[in-house]
Amino acid sequence: MRRWENTVYKLVDYLVAILAWYLFIQYLNANNYFQPTYNVNKLYKIGLLIVPFIWFIIFTLFEQYNDVYRLSRWSVFSRTLLLSLVGCILFVLLLMANRAINFENRVLEAIFRYFMIYFGLLIFWKMSFLSFISSRIKNGVVGFNTLIIGGDQRAVELYNDITSLKYSLGNKFKGFIHSNGGRTNELIQFIPQLGGLADMKRVIEEENIEDVIIAIESTEHEKLKSILDDLYEYENSVLIRIIPDMYDILLGSVKMNHVYGAILLEINQEMMPKWQIFIKRIMDLSVSIIMLIILSPFILYIVLRTKFSSPGPILYEQERIGQNGKPFQIYKFRSMYTNAEDKGPQLSSDEDPRITSWGSVMRKWRLDELPQFINVLKGDMALVGPRPERRFFIEKIMARAPHYKHLLKVRPGITSWGQVKFGYASTIEEMLQRLKYDLLYIENRSLGLDIKILFYTIWVLFQGKGK
Repeated sequence: MRRWENTVYKLVDYLVAILAWYLFIQYLNANNYFQPTYNVNKLYKIGLLIVPFIWFIIFTLFEQYNDVYRLSRWSVFSRTLLLSLVGCILFVLLLMANRAINFENRVLEAIFRYFMIYFGLLIFWKMSFLSFISSRIKNGVVGFNTLIIGGDQRAVELYNDITSLKYSLGNKFKGFIHSNGGRTNELIQFIPQLGGLADMKRVIEEENIEDVIIAIESTEHEKLKSILDDLYEYENSVLIRIIPDMYDILLGSVKMNHVYGAILLEINQEMMPKWQIFIKRIMDLSVSIIMLIILSPFILYIVLRTKFSSPGPILYEQERIGQNGKPFQIYKFRSMYTNAEDKGPQLSSDEDPRITSWGSVMRKWRLDELPQFINVLKGDMALVGPRPERRFFIEKIMARAPHYKHLLKVRPGITSWGQVKFGYASTIEEMLQRLKYDLLYIENRSLGLDIKILFYTIWVLFQGKGK
């Protein structure tokens, strides 16, 4: 990661926001927007502390401060245009709440002036800096340590396509690893062979790989899936691309950022944008706090019923595996007799003798899950996400379905697509069947889908389909 360029990019953006705010306040003052007795200097100073910071947060949430060497000028221009327009509208609307500022019929004029000042300064800076960055890449001054997976004729053609381009794309090939057991390694005449698929992680770390290009046949689905499974832990540090086939191109999956670039399909394993992740977390916290407050009298009733239903604690704590494989303690209202798992971990079933009579009522309406709102507040869980499991069962699932580890990329949830579509699982086989729904959720994550799952969950709760 080239740190100084990213630091300069962010810092100058911040300074541009300060300058634009100063010029905008000067414009308002010169055009008699303020009442004569109003302290304009105070507004200016308050804005200096708040406005640039808010602009920084907005651009961060919309992923405009990723590695500057990966940014497309056209993408930056279009997003900066949109974000600047929306932001300027919001800031002027906030200023309208101040009765000492007289906008009258000049609101649109004020928005336009602020937008022209801020966007004009910002886009001039961004395009100038990104053009400088682009020239460094094209001239080979900087580049990305690149690894090719595959060594046959397909890989050779890709290598020749990239190295014969008029302008460099920044790929500095460190070598390749074979994907066919070493049977055909035609690429070795151009770059060194660094091992096989078993050596992939070692090579990525030792060679500080930033780009991985998978040059195998896209029809080799199992091999491709296995490679992507092994690469998922590097999704935030390594750009992963494959050679598309004609079907991918016709589907519109291939997006070109460089007119003279090689045709490659970028694999993006993080489907939800940062701004949606931020809003999702705010929604998780808000809903959890509201539900705990609204349901507090009912929760007190559940506490008393649980206390007197059978001997034992009110809350049941159990270790589950969360995001990135981190263990945490999940909270539930106790629905089983104490020492229910003396014989080892077991999945519950419809006629489970370990469940108390009150526990069966709670499970039917999923009331035992209410304490998990506390897990959400602690950051261990989300409202929506794959259900967390114990390490014992995860190991059993992973032995048969290694791609289960993709579920660990996100926070587990109180409810999930798998929970809504399939329900609770009583066996490993049922957990494997439910897995496909949770994998679909991971690949299609969005705020809209989360809200849809929450509504379906409410419907399931009213039907009393828990167990």
